[in-house]
Amino acid sequence: MTERITQLGFDGILKRHVSVTFDGGALTSDTGAIPLSVLDRQLGLSQQLTDCLVDTRDSARVRHSLKDLVCQRMLQICLGYEDANDANALRIDPALKVALGRAPTSGLDLASQPTLSRFENAVTRKQLFRLSRSIERVYFDHRPAPDKQIIIDIDASDDPTHGQQAFAFYHGYYRHHMFHPLFIFDGATGDLMASILRPGNVHAANGVLKPVKRLVRKIRRRWPWVKIIIRADAGFAVPRLYRFCEHRGIGYILGLGTNEVLKRLHAPLLDQAIKLYKQSDGKIRLIGETRYSAKSWKRNRRVLMKAEVMPQGTNRRFVVTNLEGEPESLYDFYVKRGDAENRIKDLKNALKADRLSCSRFEANCFRLLLHSAAYVLMHHLRLKLHGTELERAQFDTIRIKLLKVGARVSESCRRVWIRAASSYPYQEIWLLLHRRLTSPAPS
Repeated sequence: MTERITQLGFDGILKRHVSVTFDGGALTSDTGAIPLSVLDRQLGLSQQLTDCLVDTRDSARVRHSLKDLVCQRMLQICLGYEDANDANALRIDPALKVALGRAPTSGLDLASQPTLSRFENAVTRKQLFRLSRSIERVYFDHRPAPDKQIIIDIDASDDPTHGQQAFAFYHGYYRHHMFHPLFIFDGATGDLMASILRPGNVHAANGVLKPVKRLVRKIRRRWPWVKIIIRADAGFAVPRLYRFCEHRGIGYILGLGTNEVLKRLHAPLLDQAIKLYKQSDGKIRLIGETRYSAKSWKRNRRVLMKAEVMPQGTNRRFVVTNLEGEPESLYDFYVKRGDAENRIKDLKNALKADRLSCSRFEANCFRLLLHSAAYVLMHHLRLKLHGTELERAQFDTIRIKLLKVGARVSESCRRVWIRAASSYPYQEIWLLLHRRLTSPAPS
C-alpha cells in the first residue's frame, strides 16, 4: 500500500457517523501464537529442526538466530501466513514477538521477507536429510506406547506448480505440472511420521521403501512387541512392497488396480449383488475374496473383492492383503485409510503445504518440512483439546476459533499484558488449554 489510511467513514449504520482508523497501537489478531510457542518448547520441535542446520552467516551481522527463524516461519504457517512476504507486516506483531521471547513494543522486530527467503534457500541436501529425521524423532519421542499394533498409512498428493521450479514436471494422471510429495502417517493417532518432496513425474510408490524400512526398524527397536500394518491405496500396490512386508513379517492391506482377470473373478459376486439389488429398496454391498497372482508375482495372494450396486450404477474394488480375518471387516479396516486423505487436506488446505514456489528444489524441500513441522505443532495442539468441541476439528477451524484472537498488548517493567475481548466466545477452552499446557507432565 502506498497511501497511508488515516480514517474511513461509514454512514447509515448508526445515527452517528462511524469512523475506522488504523492507529490503535500495539494490537494483534494472533494471540494464539502464545500457546503455540509454549507447546513448541514442550515438544522441542523448533529446537530439533535448528539442530540440523549449520549457520554460515557472519556472526557480527546476525540479528535473528536460526531457531528464531525456524520458529517464526512455523508459527506464521500455523496462523495462516504461508508466504514469507507476510513477514514484512508481521515482524512488528506484538503477539508473535512475545512468542519468540522478545518484548512486544520495545524489543527487536522479527525477520523480514528477504531474511526468511535467504534462510530457506541456504539449506543443503545434507541438512535436508537430517531435518527429515527430526520429524521422525518428535514422533517417536511423544507417541504413547501402543498396545498391540501400529498402522502406517501411506499416501501421495499432487502439488501443482506454476513457475520455473526445478523438478516440476507434467503428470499424466493429474494432468498438470506438479511436485509429487509422499506422506506417511500413524493411522491410529494421526501423527505425521514422514514427508518427502519428489519430482512431479514419479510413480506414487517411487522411493517409498526407504522411509518405510527406516520407520519399521525404529518401531521395532522402540516397541518390539507391536504388530506393524501398512495401509495404502492402489498406487502403492507394487511387488517390492509386498515382498518386503512378507519377508519382514509385516501386515499389509493395499488397494489393487482393476484388470480383466480380476473382473472375471469378480463377475459371480457382482451378479449376486445385482440380483439382491433388484429384490431390495436400497444399496447392496457384498465383500468376497479370491486368490490371485499377477504375471509379475512369484506367488498368489489373497485379494478382497467389493461388489456394490446402487441407483448410480455398479462399483467394484479390489484389495490385496496378507492379514487374517473376515473379508468384510478387513475391507472396512482398509476404507479407514481415507483418514490419511483428511490429514493431507489439513496440510494443503489449512497449512498451505503446496505453496512451494522457490526455484531451487532443495528450498522447496525445506519449505515442505517447515509446513510439516507446522502440522506436527497443530496436531499436538488438537490433542490438547480432547473432550472439547474442537477435538476433531480441522486445523483451519481451530485457527479461526482458538488462534485468531484479537487483543491489545501492553508492557510494564514487570509484566506483559495481552488483553483479549471480553466477548470472546471460547474463553473456557482457552482456560482448559492453559491448564493442560502449564500442568506438570505426569512422571
